[in-house]
Amino acid sequence: MKIAHLILAHNNPKQLEQLIRRLTYADDAVYVHLDKKTSMLPYQHLAELDNVHFVANRITVKWGAYSIVEATLQGFKAILNSRVDYNFVNLLSGCDYPLQTPAHIHHFLQENKGKAFMSYLPIQTEWQEALPRIEAYHLTNYSFPGCHAVQKMLNMFLPKRKMPGGLVPVGRSQWFTAPLECIKYIVDYIECNDDLRHFMKLTWGPDEFIFQTILYNSHYRGKIVNTNLRYIDWSAGGASPKTFTIADKDALLSSKKLYARKFDIINHADVMEEIDLKLDNKGELLSA
Repeated sequence: MKIAHLILAHNNPKQLEQLIRRLTYADDAVYVHLDKKTSMLPYQHLAELDNVHFVANRITVKWGAYSIVEATLQGFKAILNSRVDYNFVNLLSGCDYPLQTPAHIHHFLQENKGKAFMSYLPIQTEWQEALPRIEAYHLTNYSFPGCHAVQKMLNMFLPKRKMPGGLVPVGRSQWFTAPLECIKYIVDYIECNDDLRHFMKLTWGPDEFIFQTILYNSHYRGKIVNTNLRYIDWSAGGASPKTFTIADKDALLSSKKLYARKFDIINHADVMEEIDLKLDNKGELLSA
């Protein structure tokens, strides 16, 4: 069993290092896409760690824009170009953290080889609040004088947009764990379908549905398990999930999920320390 972890990061080298060290296991590898806006200097020492690779083709990422998809694709390509026969690719953010030991995660994925763990809802029927992302024109990926005025005019005079190729849109969460063959299919599909790529550049938050949509509309649909194996708390409302504090300790420690997001080591290191205690104790039991 080999896992390639792809981390999308943009800040906090200390937290990224702690995450990388928690993921390091056996023949697994960690690939890091660092936002091009971020200086590499505070992160260079991490590239010296075993099986850690920084993605060379970095993208300047803008929240809610297609650039997040581009950054993810660059990470996927780096993994594919390594020619290593990974069993799974695990997509994480720099704010994520494992809730289980690497041995437990390996055992779980070994028992579920070939399955793609992705959270999704059909956008047209069950996640209708996401419909405007697809039907309206969004210039989030662009930056030029009068951008917002142009966007307003486009939506005022042009008809609603439709997914190219008759694709049924599904999505929910950007983060997922999928077999390498699924990653290759996604990359090849996007590279071979200019219409989809151009369409997605004019959507908002495409990272939350493009990957699921591609697999859902393929022969891999039967391989998808509708969970992303992540503990995420949206109870605070808003566009981003809750940042965990020590008050969330019991829920996190009792969760059966493999990973959780999101964490802040600067302001809430104590909750991460509690998870470390759990993982270290489990590690001792496994090795005993």
